Amino acid sequence: MKGQPIDSHVHFEKTPEIEKWFRAAIKADASDLHLKVGMVPKMRVHSKLKNTTGEIMTQERAEELLFEIMTPQQKQFLLETGSLDFAYQVGNTDRFRICAFRQRGMLSMAARRISSQIPPFESLHLPPVVEKIAENHDGLVLVVGPTGCGKSTTIASMIDHINSTRACHIVTVEDPIEFLHVDKRAIVSQREIGIDVADYEDALRSLMRLDPDVVLIGEMRDNETLTAAMRAAETGHLVFGTLHANNAAQTIQRILDLFPQEERDLARQTFALTLRAIIAQELLPGIRPDARRVPAVEILIRTPIVRKLISEQRENDIPTAIRAGTGEGMEDFTESLRRLVVDEWIDLRVAKEYAPNVEELEMALKGIRSSTTGIL
Repeated sequence: MKGQPIDSHVHFEKTPEIEKWFRAAIKADASDLHLKVGMVPKMRVHSKLKNTTGEIMTQERAEELLFEIMTPQQKQFLLETGSLDFAYQVGNTDRFRICAFRQRGMLSMAARRISSQIPPFESLHLPPVVEKIAENHDGLVLVVGPTGCGKSTTIASMIDHINSTRACHIVTVEDPIEFLHVDKRAIVSQREIGIDVADYEDALRSLMRLDPDVVLIGEMRDNETLTAAMRAAETGHLVFGTLHANNAAQTIQRILDLFPQEERDLARQTFALTLRAIIAQELLPGIRPDARRVPAVEILIRTPIVRKLISEQRENDIPTAIRAGTGEGMEDFTESLRRLVVDEWIDLRVAKEYAPNVEELEMALKGIRSSTTGIL
């Protein structure tokens, strides 16, 4: 259940006791903090839940910790509905998005850490073309992949690059906010669903009234969201979004599947016109101490050939177009895996485990690639 948008800017006469847990989570570089009655507090560090040295949480203790940082209105909303989303700021660099909820009649909390420390491109080991994609002034850029593949981090890095190099207005609509952006050359307005605005529908309805130049729509979840994104891209805005898909060709199909059959032809032509790039990625275990996880990527750039293939319903030819488009900065997963192995970022065994086609990867490592002709 989503909480209503509630003012979370509460002023405290003394530092709330729960803040020590938030600061401990920051120190441990944890992504999440969990409080549950009957268990010690837990932190999620590098994707794994770990016990803390705290005492076992009681119902009374959980209420003390959480009610101290709630307004009377927030407390009442939680008691009436059983769930509340709100935010808590720690210093100037970190914020926690808190979901307080009842389970088995007892109070629990899941708090997601939102940091302003955004990793630069070079630390993410992404291809240089990703930075060039961020320098466009219009079009739709989709970053896709499974949950936990680093989509939000990649987009945050691209947004930060724009923020650092371009005087513009960046508006994000997120559920939840993953990274806090500090104004640099740009103005960055971040709207969080459930806190700053009721839902995506309300946020998108007012989007153009905010005078944005760059837009991030956290997730392309339905045809209304995508229609709003394409409309913004058509009118000269650079629009970022995410989607759960494994590769560029699957992304195109899933995008079009969001539309009713009678609207699909128009949606296809509009998508072919507004698409700027698709970045599909997967995080792989690295072999260097300074790179525990490294992204393998597939990058599709909307060239005239790619636009033609999308318009003509030839998604099956997209992989061939990607292999033929290396001069445009395109790259498929096989080439990305080959590069990561050769540059000693990942082990060959890992590359084969994640390869779409192991035989093709082995050929690529020997300098042999399949034909890229015949897509016109």
